[in-house]
Amino acid sequence: MSEPADTQSALDPDAADDAAAAPPGTLWARMKADPQYAPEHLALEAVRRLGPEAERWADRQRGLQPGITGAALAQQAARRFTTHARISGAVSGATGLPGAVVDVGVLAWTQARMVLHMAAAFGLDPNHADRATDLLVLQKVHKVAETARLALGVAAGRERAARLFAGAADRPLSGVMLRLGIKLAQMAGIRAAKRMFAKVIPGAAVILGTWANSAATKDLARRTREYYGRPAITPAPVPPPEES
Repeated sequence: MSEPADTQSALDPDAADDAAAAPPGTLWARMKADPQYAPEHLALEAVRRLGPEAERWADRQRGLQPGITGAALAQQAARRFTTHARISGAVSGATGLPGAVVDVGVLAWTQARMVLHMAAAFGLDPNHADRATDLLVLQKVHKVAETARLALGVAAGRERAARLFAGAADRPLSGVMLRLGIKLAQMAGIRAAKRMFAKVIPGAAVILGTWANSAATKDLARRTREYYGRPAITPAPVPPPEES
């Protein structure tokens, strides 16, 4: 007989956190309404929803593994979410353009979870607004933090405006989905962009999805380790003034 859900959560707290494995419906609606800023909307929502999860995980793992280094804890997060990305590439049964968009959206969300967990592993606050900026830079949506912050500000403003004018715009769904898919594929990695178009090839999606998701996520994990694991720059001591 299978264990009740609450018992399973008590035995494996990570399983409870994995309820957040896919982007919420409200985020999908926001990204469809504003595909140009889909990566920014995803980054903002990831910090809001996944930051607390990442913080809990890091605290729990430090309690279970006293003395573990930030680098070792970050590596655990990288392995966990690379596996998630690989599995999601293998099991998705959705086909066509909508299925491809769902796939790359789930992949981008999984990668955001990984980055936030790795940030927490290195001792940074995964709930801080700066983590949304980090996500966009690490996922190569923006080259520098300044432009990422500006785009996040625009997306946040459009999010507030969308609440006031919900349903005001009617656009062809196919065009929206194509723009959304391209934006999310760019966020999830160039290999994921190639995989988007492989969805229409029977039999190819599972193989390409598994490889592409894993490769893109491993590459992001490497960049994240380098970004968060770099040593802090300590200013050189100022020599005392010479006595006259």
